[in-house]
Amino acid sequence: MAKVKNLLFDLGGVLVDLWLEKCLKAFHDLGFEGIDDELLNPYHTDGVFGDSELGLVTEDELRNYVRRQAANPNITDRQIDDAYYEFIGEIPEYKLQMLAELKSRYNIYMLSNTSSFVYPRIARQEFTKLGATVEDYFDGIYLSYEMHLAKPDPKVFEYILADAGIKAEETLFFDDSQVNLDAAAALGFQTYLVGVQEDFRQVFEGLEQ
Repeated sequence: MAKVKNLLFDLGGVLVDLWLEKCLKAFHDLGFEGIDDELLNPYHTDGVFGDSELGLVTEDELRNYVRRQAANPNITDRQIDDAYYEFIGEIPEYKLQMLAELKSRYNIYMLSNTSSFVYPRIARQEFTKLGATVEDYFDGIYLSYEMHLAKPDPKVFEYILADAGIKAEETLFFDDSQVNLDAAAALGFQTYLVGVQEDFRQVFEGLEQ
């Protein structure tokens, strides 16, 4: 096994806690009963929400879709935004400290299937807790809605390898979805499956550089 020089982190479910049930309840409360685990979940997103993560629909288009599904044109933008934000938990401060320490030893990258709804809020509220910015923690940030590509598409990982100028076999990828890890492993990445709210700092104690 090659020595690890690069660390690639998923965002939701790895660094940021996700609260699917709270999000689903919030949309149900708005009258959108059709939202379910196939439409919006931590591992695979379909429909308009999936298109949002690919940057194929605007925020207003997504909001209008919710209004149509709820059959209520009077739902406000703020109500829809707040319902979506229920998906987002917190980044424990120890994980920010972990990233800061690891950055002195490795090249650090983020890869997230996310939308223009969710990511800016996380960057603004969660990554600034210790006085830094999200850019301070990473050498590169790769977001699905900007790339118009989403995991587990192999093109996502190929793009990162080319853009960052790194080698797959020297890169350890952390994700909470086995499907995403399998796609990366097929290209030669080392991988680690992160459990729900797992403290995975022990991984780095015996990691060969």
